[in-house]
Amino acid sequence: MKIALILSAIFVCAQISYGQSSWLELLPGAKKLSYDEKTGKQRLTGFVNFKYQGNVMFCDSAHYKERTNEVWAYGKVQINKADTLNLFCDSMYYNGKTRLAKLWGHVRIRDREYKLTTDSLDYDAKSSKAIYRNKGRIENITTNEVLTSVFGYFYPNTEESFFKGNVVYKSDELKLTTDTLHYNYLVHKVFFYGPTVGTTKDSKFYCDKGWYHVQKEEGFLTNHAKIEQAPRIITGDSLFYAPKRKFAEGRGNVQMLDTAQKVQFNAGFFTSDGNTLKDVLTDFPLIRIMKSKDTMFIRADTLVHFRDTLEKTLRIRGGKDVRIFQEKVQGVSDSLDYKKADGIMDLWGNAHFWSYNSELIGDTIRVFIKNDTLIEKAHLFPHAFAANELDSGKYYNQLAGKEIWSYFKNNELVRSEVIGQAKTIFYPEDEQKTDTAIVVKRMGLNRIFSSSLNVYLDSGEVTGISYITLPDGKFYPMDKINPDEQFLKEFIWNPFLRPKTWQELLKPRVQPIIKEEEKTPTGRNK
Repeated sequence: MKIALILSAIFVCAQISYGQSSWLELLPGAKKLSYDEKTGKQRLTGFVNFKYQGNVMFCDSAHYKERTNEVWAYGKVQINKADTLNLFCDSMYYNGKTRLAKLWGHVRIRDREYKLTTDSLDYDAKSSKAIYRNKGRIENITTNEVLTSVFGYFYPNTEESFFKGNVVYKSDELKLTTDTLHYNYLVHKVFFYGPTVGTTKDSKFYCDKGWYHVQKEEGFLTNHAKIEQAPRIITGDSLFYAPKRKFAEGRGNVQMLDTAQKVQFNAGFFTSDGNTLKDVLTDFPLIRIMKSKDTMFIRADTLVHFRDTLEKTLRIRGGKDVRIFQEKVQGVSDSLDYKKADGIMDLWGNAHFWSYNSELIGDTIRVFIKNDTLIEKAHLFPHAFAANELDSGKYYNQLAGKEIWSYFKNNELVRSEVIGQAKTIFYPEDEQKTDTAIVVKRMGLNRIFSSSLNVYLDSGEVTGISYITLPDGKFYPMDKINPDEQFLKEFIWNPFLRPKTWQELLKPRVQPIIKEEEKTPTGRNK
């Protein structure tokens, strides 16, 4: 964005100024000179050429009133200042005492770099202010820079310019439309107010208020701020962008949508570093991956997004209070490392994973993902445990071992394989048909130990168990189950940790108070 319209150089302002002799010096060329004693006016006609207060002036006719230091010029008016600046108009009035000037008709002001064109212009030399009120156009003679507006205000002493009303700036790099634009040459900043749209070769931005630093080539957008840079769309309460440093920052309701990858990032605070190809999200950050109907939501206190030079996601890392939500599976842990390019997500530190009425627990859970959202399998290690809730929490099928491999189909748990020191508590069922229905009856409790075993599930219900080596077990009928034998020592059941909706991820997780009667006989949370 080169909104550097070096506007302090565009306008004569002080050029038609007070400060030299108030005498009008007639130069050769005028065909006729007359004097009116009543009004005190001198009238010159016919290619008038004179010097007044250091400026050489040309016109078809002119009136000069020495008593009040007033000059009227008509017809092809031209003012030249040191051969570096020229002013043209159809007519002009200047009062040397009040130092007010008015120009009308095809007003053009030009220096070696810029040209201003307007219908009429007022200039107050005392307060150093120039104004056009009926549309103006500023052009850079050496480039394709053009600015148009309804109103223009110039303050050469402070080197500031204001433009208002349908302001449009165009250059080879940028088109900018806004309601009000303020340029301060001293600080090299352009400020814009009101609905603003900027278009560059590869991006588009919107805001209601903002600024751009011309020399540093960096800007700040606020009030409905939005940047479109395909395939990315970024919005936020405020956005700071420094393309020269390849750095961006967003604050307040920041959202970045990648339409190509179908990934959306939300955070209260967001930074993006193009040199390290890293994005950092804090203040309740959330990443949603929308490759299928079962969208994956990932949140943590801090999320770090790594990308390649083509802006594609390589890796996502999360620290503290990691939570994952999909309609069919959910997970929590202390930390997360998702190597998206490899389709591997590691959860470690109090890692839990849920599918239907099953909870998987491990020091580390490695999840294998296909097409970004489709869970294929999960590896729990070491000290792996899994529980399957029955009859609304009255009983639990349980698995424990050194490691557990769980396999999924359409994000539903269908099989678990326990490897090493496998232990299981399983409540087998028997179906009894009646004339009107099928009644499921629990047969009892099977407590079995084996080196390895497989558990098969359908819609969250265990349908069978197979043992790789000869099992060692015991069966208890339902009416003879000893409560001390009902739970493995590894048993943990944490329904309060499980996210129920993705909206829960946007709020702090509140640890519930567990009453004594809500604990299992092992003392574990139920």
